[in-house]
Amino acid sequence: HVQLVEYGGGSVQAGGSLVLSCAVSGFPYSRYCMGWFRQGPGKEREGVAGLDSDGITAYANSVKGRFTISQDNAKNTLYLQMNSLKPEDTAMYYCAADPTGLDCYSGSPFIGQGTQVTVS
Repeated sequence: HVQLVEYGGGSVQAGGSLVLSCAVSGFPYSRYCMGWFRQGPGKEREGVAGLDSDGITAYANSVKGRFTISQDNAKNTLYLQMNSLKPEDTAMYYCAADPTGLDCYSGSPFIGQGTQVTVS
């Protein structure tokens, strides 16, 4: 079965950096999109960054220029490099995968358990 497991969350000071990883297993699809979304305290879910099987990426305006999504196919891992972190980036971060390519975020059929990022 498909499993997504996030790693790398933690607490960091404003201006700092973190790298989130998402280990993907049991995902047999060659066409897909994958992404990261987040939900902060008292906030709506927000798609942060997405990437499809053609390597095309997309970012929320709130993170453009600061976050970078990438994947290592050999390691079956999705990454989110987060730089210049701000307190408003504080949230639970989830990775998601969708073999239909229609929704890389919270509407995906496969979603990890989340990892907490706290910026102070």
